[in-house]
Amino acid sequence: MTGPDRPGVRDTLEDRRRDDRRALVCYLPAGYPDLDTSVACLHAADEAGADLLEIGFPFSDPIMDGPTIQAACQHALDRGYRVDDFLDVARRVTAATPAPALVMTYFTIAAVRGLAPFARDCADAGLSGAILPDLPAGESGSWLAAARDAGLETVFLAASVSSEARLAAISAASTGFVYATGLLGVTGVDAVRRSARDLVSRIRQHTNLPVLVGVGVSTPQQARDVAGYADGVIVGSALVRAAGDGDPAGAPDRVAALVGALRAGVDAAAPRPAPGATRA
Repeated sequence: MTGPDRPGVRDTLEDRRRDDRRALVCYLPAGYPDLDTSVACLHAADEAGADLLEIGFPFSDPIMDGPTIQAACQHALDRGYRVDDFLDVARRVTAATPAPALVMTYFTIAAVRGLAPFARDCADAGLSGAILPDLPAGESGSWLAAARDAGLETVFLAASVSSEARLAAISAASTGFVYATGLLGVTGVDAVRRSARDLVSRIRQHTNLPVLVGVGVSTPQQARDVAGYADGVIVGSALVRAAGDGDPAGAPDRVAALVGALRAGVDAAAPRPAPGATRA
């Protein structure tokens, strides 16, 4: 499937919103546990119910990623993974999956290749958007121009500590969706849930773009909880663990099983409250 035939990131999310469904976004790094298996896992995630795919670009200094994703990326790098390998994985995935796919990487990678060439390479590989989590929205002018010229949608991250001015800048720079970072860990779960919910509410004051929550969501119940107030849920580390937890030959089946369970969790979320209503 070529780019023009594929719905965009925002179009896909808006379709889900019109149907009162929340989206499930699945992250997996290219090259883990090996190149062919990473392609098969991404296909499996698509077939099991992912609405969007995030393809991670292995990097030696992934400052945003937790230990699970860091280890997976290092594993790929140790096996000789290179930039052209990522583009190969992206082409193979986007050629066979209807779900839009985004690249998740760091500004350093894009800058070293050149912002415009990097954006064009990603678009030529069939990718629909890009997430550069270490790029501040207020300093993204050159990248926004390169992405726009290549036809890539942009996504920026917001955190609970972001000021209102920063949330406004993040919302203005994003064209696909706004990525709200949450942390549903063991410690202080209830407090963090409130924090993520509050963050989504604050972002909505600045934009009509879909707002998705990621970082720390790993179980169907967590996905269900988050989908109760956000437009979608992003899951990464749990899928990476599933891909790497056993024989690589079984990785696609393990990923598909988890995506299916997460899909059920997202779809079981309570209906969105009516505009202006509050939910306990």
